[in-house]
Amino acid sequence: MIGLCKLSFALAALMALSFSAEAAPFKIILPYLEPPPVPDSVIDLALRLGFYKEAGVEVELMRVVQTPSAIAALRAGDGDMANVATGTSLEVVARDQMKLRAVASAGKALPFIIATKKEITTPKQLNGKSFGIASIGSTDYIVSRIVLGKLGVDLNSLQFVALGVPPVRAQALLAGRIDSTAFSIGVWMGLPDKSALNMLVDQPSYFNAAPYLTQLDVVTEETAKKKATEVQAVVRAIIMASRAFAEKPSLWVDAMMAARPDLKRDDLAAVAETYRESWSVNGGINLDSVAFTTDTLYTDPAWKDLRKVPPKEWIDTHFIDKVLAEKGVVASSDPTGR
Repeated sequence: MIGLCKLSFALAALMALSFSAEAAPFKIILPYLEPPPVPDSVIDLALRLGFYKEAGVEVELMRVVQTPSAIAALRAGDGDMANVATGTSLEVVARDQMKLRAVASAGKALPFIIATKKEITTPKQLNGKSFGIASIGSTDYIVSRIVLGKLGVDLNSLQFVALGVPPVRAQALLAGRIDSTAFSIGVWMGLPDKSALNMLVDQPSYFNAAPYLTQLDVVTEETAKKKATEVQAVVRAIIMASRAFAEKPSLWVDAMMAARPDLKRDDLAAVAETYRESWSVNGGINLDSVAFTTDTLYTDPAWKDLRKVPPKEWIDTHFIDKVLAEKGVVASSDPTGR
């Protein structure tokens, strides 16, 4: 009888552990401490608005500072998915440090502008000046160099100053510590006084000069297999939330105001209109942009000894394609390149 009781207790414990494991939330690692006023915010706001729950998955958000910390957290097993810079994640794959699968891109392109001191009105006037970046090798550094180079700026004459996140770079520009920098249109709109600044390159021109896939939502190869159902649900939620924001910008404004009461509604409303065609309504992974981004990264001398990773090795669009097969493709924006 005692043995039977012990066996029953053990079975009950195992069932409890199994239930607990099944009930554990799917953890998404975000490289920022609060929802930014950019399309990547859809990952945050999809939780607030119930899109994950509607898709059938419980999600928990984990916040860190910048991509390297997000990659480290994913490698440590602290989360299931990470929103990370394309270049960093591809480098990790190329160095055979992790087997990653890019399954979506909630914010496929930086909605960036290049701002300068007011007296700088042409790109070539930047020659010999300072340019604020997050860090050497960061996404904004890579993409801004492409844009500036195409505009005829002598990149070798620029002094790149590592300052961290966009709001910090914006404040450094306002304070006169740097001559120019790149940050999102959302940060620009949120500046209370722009009289001392000039928008040298607007958002459409920045992207047209460099159709670079900046951010990806990645999981490990193991997670893609063992938690395929949860990954599928998260991808579905991101796409459906993106479509909702594209169709009704005021929905994004209301959600952002609830998450970030420090921002101004009028500024968010203005930004929301510029984002109408920026949402990842078809999953955000354009294979043409993947090819451009990959080729761009491998032109960097720092990459010359790295293994060339073909997109098919780590770009996995089947989760997106399953949603598109069910819900259809939005033809007006977010082309898939396939």
